[in-house]
Amino acid sequence: MFGCQVAEVEVDTVTGEVQVLGIWAAHDVGRAVNPKGVEGQIEGGVVQALGQALMEDYQLKDGHTTTPGFAKYILPTSLDVPRINSIIVEDPDPIGPLGVKGIGEPAMVPTIPAVMNAIYDAVGVRITSLPATPEKVLAAIREKERNELQAAE
Repeated sequence: MFGCQVAEVEVDTVTGEVQVLGIWAAHDVGRAVNPKGVEGQIEGGVVQALGQALMEDYQLKDGHTTTPGFAKYILPTSLDVPRINSIIVEDPDPIGPLGVKGIGEPAMVPTIPAVMNAIYDAVGVRITSLPATPEKVLAAIREKERNELQAAE
C-alpha cells in the first residue's frame, strides 16, 4: 500500500492556532471494490491523524492516565475537519484476493507529516513533538523571531 498527502494550513501568528484548510490524499488501494467505502476509510484516517497532530495530548504519570475524559483529551469535531480530497489510485495486488490492498490505517500515516510540513511552510518553524498545540506553535514562532533579532544585531 502506498500513499501520499498534502496539507494546506493557516497559522495565526498572534495565537499560534493552526487551522487545516484542506487535505489532498492519494492512496494506492489495489482494486477499489467499494470506492465510496474507500473514500470513507481515507477520510476517517485523516481525521484521526488530525486529532493526533493538533489536539490529542495523552499523558501518563506513574502508569496512569492524566487525561481520563474528553474534557482534557480533545478530539476533532465536525467543525475541525477540513475538506478532504481523496484520490483513489488502483494498482491491483497480484497476490491478494480480488487485487485489493488495505487502506484503513495507512491513510493516517502521511497526515501528520503533511500538516507539520505545511506549518513549516507557512511560518518557518518545525514542530517536533505532538500535538502541535497553539502554545507550542506560538513559542516556536517567538523563538524564531528572537533568533532573527539576535542575528540582525
